[in-house]
Amino acid sequence: MALWDRLKESASMMQTQLTAKKNELTSGAFRDAAMAMCALVAAADGTIDPSERQRVAQLIATNDVLRNFPADDLHRRFEENLGKLTADFALGRISVMQEVAKARKKPAEARAVIQIGIVIGGADGDFDQTEQAVVRDACHTLGLPPHEFDLD
Repeated sequence: MALWDRLKESASMMQTQLTAKKNELTSGAFRDAAMAMCALVAAADGTIDPSERQRVAQLIATNDVLRNFPADDLHRRFEENLGKLTADFALGRISVMQEVAKARKKPAEARAVIQIGIVIGGADGDFDQTEQAVVRDACHTLGLPPHEFDLD
């Protein structure tokens, strides 16, 4: 199977798993960690392209699992995290990764945050090395083995 096909299949599977857990994913910690993950993936290469910012914001607004939360609140949190990354990428990355860490106490939420990162990263059909590295770092932050998500 071609890498592109595997990527699409994996992102689709992750979204299906997330949707199945939708009713469990309602905490503020999950919301904050998910928006931080979205910002990290959007800025994975150290820059925040306006088209990527718009694409991720659109994905956040239309993701079935994230509909548990008000769209304007999600957008505000996403933009705040991007602001931290824009102001000082290295320092902002530490702060945003602390937001991701909020989901560490609940394994189901932690896994869902990683799955959201993979879905967002793969949405454009190219889950590139920098995006994979960010999601892999988030796995370590959340105490999850990267190989569980094929991120070795």
